[in-house]
Amino acid sequence: MSSRKEEAHNWNYSAGRLVDENMIVLRKRIRETKMEERNYEPPENWMDWEKDYYTSYDSMICEAMAVLQTQLMNTRPSLALGMMALVMLSVPMSTTLIMFHLVDMIMSKLCVTGFHL
Repeated sequence: MSSRKEEAHNWNYSAGRLVDENMIVLRKRIRETKMEERNYEPPENWMDWEKDYYTSYDSMICEAMAVLQTQLMNTRPSLALGMMALVMLSVPMSTTLIMFHLVDMIMSKLCVTGFHL
């Protein structure tokens, strides 16, 4: 009885994981189908490298997201959440730091030229 439960559990887990890992492929195929239906041509004023890059852009993004999704599925949830929290905190902090430095630089330029607030 317990071996049946383990087999059923492993089968469901494997199938669910397979579906999760292939969702990005499904999204990619849906997007490709929509692009084919629209028959979108890039504007004529674009350079050749832009036109080439545009056609492969979606596939490159989908491949990158598939790699990211696979890596996140293979890590512990707490590690993935910790990495996400680190990025979410570091981006606003670094932006704030850059803004303070820009304001300081502008204020020092204004003070050097003789303009005081």
